[in-house]
Amino acid sequence: MAKRNVSINYSARNLWAGFLFGLGIAAFFDETVFHQLLHWHHFYDKSTTNIGLVSDGLFHAFSWFATIGGLFLFADLRRRNTYNWKRWGGGVFLGVGGFQLYDGIIQHKLMRIHQIRYVDNLPVYDLIWNIVAIIIIIVGIFLIVRSKK
Repeated sequence: MAKRNVSINYSARNLWAGFLFGLGIAAFFDETVFHQLLHWHHFYDKSTTNIGLVSDGLFHAFSWFATIGGLFLFADLRRRNTYNWKRWGGGVFLGVGGFQLYDGIIQHKLMRIHQIRYVDNLPVYDLIWNIVAIIIIIVGIFLIVRSKK
């Protein structure tokens, strides 16, 4: 019985390690590409540009904490020889897609702290953003279910 509890614990750790890593990577990619390189928006666009830049910096720090946290958990799983690549990979996809869907629905539409891009055809951007997020989440769920076999 104790052995089963241990495997459940490492199964959950694989999932959480992947999720944190995916969340961090998605946030890092979003902040780097859409905030810094393309200048489409800041994390918080309801104030001055300076406040927007500070919010981007805090967002960037969050993304790295999540990424590094996920990598520490990953390293521990590898050290203990309990790494399950399908479960971890499913967690990564769940983290990436979950971040993107949260960003697209909660931050863009409900909180309105920024939009994907400030253009006339915004619904097209929103639709693509959220559909891609759902596809990524489905891939993550598929990998997680397959990891149980």
